Amino acid sequence: MRPGEGSIALVTGGARGLGVEVCRQLARAGLTVWLTARDGERAADAAAALSGDGDVRPALLDVADPGGAARLADRMPRLDVLVNNAAIDYDTDQQALTADLDRVERALGTNLFGAWRTAQAFAPHLRSSPHGRLVNVSSEGGSVASSAGGLPAYHLSKLALNGLTRMLAAELRADDVLVNAVCPGWTATDMGGGGRPVPEGARSVTWACLLDDGGPTGGFFRDGRPLPW
Repeated sequence: MRPGEGSIALVTGGARGLGVEVCRQLARAGLTVWLTARDGERAADAAAALSGDGDVRPALLDVADPGGAARLADRMPRLDVLVNNAAIDYDTDQQALTADLDRVERALGTNLFGAWRTAQAFAPHLRSSPHGRLVNVSSEGGSVASSAGGLPAYHLSKLALNGLTRMLAAELRADDVLVNAVCPGWTATDMGGGGRPVPEGARSVTWACLLDDGGPTGGFFRDGRPLPW
């Protein structure tokens, strides 16, 4: 068994790019999808544009707001699939030795701590689900094996997110919640600026959302294949 008809998913950063397409694919798979964004009007517009794809509902969630995820979790009686997709600052103009550390801290506030807060807020929901899934949208740039210079804020935040994925997977294993990090690959979003079509990148993410019970946990994947940490 796996999440499907009747399951509920929540996607952070759902109002554009990869997030919108993940919402679309999950809705087409029969899930009720909460599309969240830090701008409530943008969330509503994006959800309305997906109305023909299934049950997509908007919600306001700024993951950088310390209390935002907890407030939303209090309003939701259950959740089966959490996708931590929200991310900022693909800082191609920075190098580690000269980086603006305030800017790095802001990126960590969303890309790492935002995902962390959201996971904490919804962990009780996932533990109660018969098919709990937590997917952290990461990047191969966060792999120690593939690390190089440049993009210090973005890459460091994804490296830390990968570490968090391993911790959460270990702590939720006893509750049969599958927790994985997924790299969608270089994808033609506003942030990525080129690469493969967005639906292809999104399929990497939805694959992890729809894993069968007993599937892999604590892994790092692209297109369903393991990546080196």
